Amino acid sequence: MINPQLRIIYWMTTFLIIYAFLISFASGKSPIVIKGVTELGPQVCPDVTHVSRDGGYSVLLDGHIVWLYDDTECLDSQGKQLSFVSNTAAYVSDPIRNISILQDFGVQAVGKDKKTGETDTAILANTTVATGGWINFSPDEVKFNEKHKGVERVAIWPGTSPTPYSLEQAYLFAPLVYVDSEPRNPSKRYQARGITLISITTSSTGPAAHRQANLIIPGKEVAYGGLSSLLAGSTAAKVQHLRDRDVYLIGSAAAGLQLARAKVGDLIDFSKYSFWDPMHRKFTKKSPDPAEKDYRKVYLPGSFSSGTIFYSPYFHTFIMVYYNKFVDSTFRIRFLDLNAPGSNDPVWITRGKHGKGIAAEDVEALVRYGWSPEQELYRSPAGKGGFNYAGVAHPEYWNRQYYARSLYPSGTSASQRQNAWYGSKVVSEKAAGGDGKHLLLSWTSQTKGGFDSGIYEIRLAKVEFGTIPQDSGGEFPSASVSSSMQTISLASSALSTSATPSGPHTSLPKASSTWLTSAGSADRHASNPWRNRFPDSSTYFGALVGLLLLLLIWLSGLVI
Repeated sequence: MINPQLRIIYWMTTFLIIYAFLISFASGKSPIVIKGVTELGPQVCPDVTHVSRDGGYSVLLDGHIVWLYDDTECLDSQGKQLSFVSNTAAYVSDPIRNISILQDFGVQAVGKDKKTGETDTAILANTTVATGGWINFSPDEVKFNEKHKGVERVAIWPGTSPTPYSLEQAYLFAPLVYVDSEPRNPSKRYQARGITLISITTSSTGPAAHRQANLIIPGKEVAYGGLSSLLAGSTAAKVQHLRDRDVYLIGSAAAGLQLARAKVGDLIDFSKYSFWDPMHRKFTKKSPDPAEKDYRKVYLPGSFSSGTIFYSPYFHTFIMVYYNKFVDSTFRIRFLDLNAPGSNDPVWITRGKHGKGIAAEDVEALVRYGWSPEQELYRSPAGKGGFNYAGVAHPEYWNRQYYARSLYPSGTSASQRQNAWYGSKVVSEKAAGGDGKHLLLSWTSQTKGGFDSGIYEIRLAKVEFGTIPQDSGGEFPSASVSSSMQTISLASSALSTSATPSGPHTSLPKASSTWLTSAGSADRHASNPWRNRFPDSSTYFGALVGLLLLLLIWLSGLVI
């Protein structure tokens, strides 16, 4: 008769071996290592008495770091409203030494504060939420707001960080939104009107917004560019002008992200856009349904509410940092996995274009490689509202390679193709460890009031990534690897610029936790992120040992 105790020991040992085998296999996966996160506190607005604003997106232009905001409300010391507009913009006062203090524009004196006796100041006090903001409304939008005053309004929310198309100019795909103050169905409070295109310039009197078209993408379509957009480089010798370069536009839909592409010169004409078809791996003229639930027809399945996609000179690939829709205040991160080519294309092969990595201009890589699984980056501390929103990244800080090299004027030497080092008081260039090793995050947090009401502020944190290992198997391409893209002359731009300057935004489901955990801070986990989908040799060795032990135990079970 078989000894029952031996049978129990046998099956328990078998279970432990299988468990160890699975852990060994999983440990071969290589997440991005988060060495540490430092909270930097809220942004400070000394030019106004009190301000409540949300959003918080940025771009580097002509030496100025421009921050854009959604709904902005100025208040006196007792909480009385002094002004309220649907968007504003500001400069960072001293971006090299202090990244938190802002310089606002359009600030006006509006009387004496009854409590303090000091002069109250407000942003755009002569403008109302119905008539405009930093980005002007069209006559039709003003007419709509006047007709529906107090009930419903059109808002223009920047919604995402602008994309530079030169060292002095950027474009922004800004959402137009219908805001119903008291909808019968709470889920219908915010309804998409569509996307408008803004070009942005700077001057000593502040940033200026120029609307290129009132409505370029209808609300019934995916909000392309509403999450992020990237300017690609030229791929043909005959292409010389900015207007002929491709723009890749990413928008959030029901089941994940969708991707579109258009020439710079065609951005205001939605009929000339093409759309990525994941099933057939090509661009087509048929735009996907925003409500599409079939993951095979989605560029990147998942949950996304806000975020930033950018090229990292530290990781030498594209990085995606974002919040999802599950109101857990958590930043997540993915990287474009250059060890996961999506086809047998002879150019876009393992380890990048021709096997030599990719540069910032190689935006076509977004459809040539797969994205890594999402990874928890940082759980930001929730404010009084119970959750944060509008989480984005700002790669212009601690990074001299913010601009793609092709954005510099022709004839600029290689040593001059770099911007200033911003944020040196937080991290000096000498101590940084390289461009892009540190990354600024921002989010909107509630400081006072209940759900969907109260006072809001933008808070900041700095992430430091772990060291990239330089072992023979996990080496990133050298920083000296350059793109095959040529330098583009920016003398001709298809986006004209005018000479005249001109509360929570998402109905969110119940909070839910992610199934992924943080990568941790120990450097022992530091491995090449490109190999995230491919176990290393130690993993295969551990798996082989586990299988052999399992076989021995199984054979011993026959004896038992």
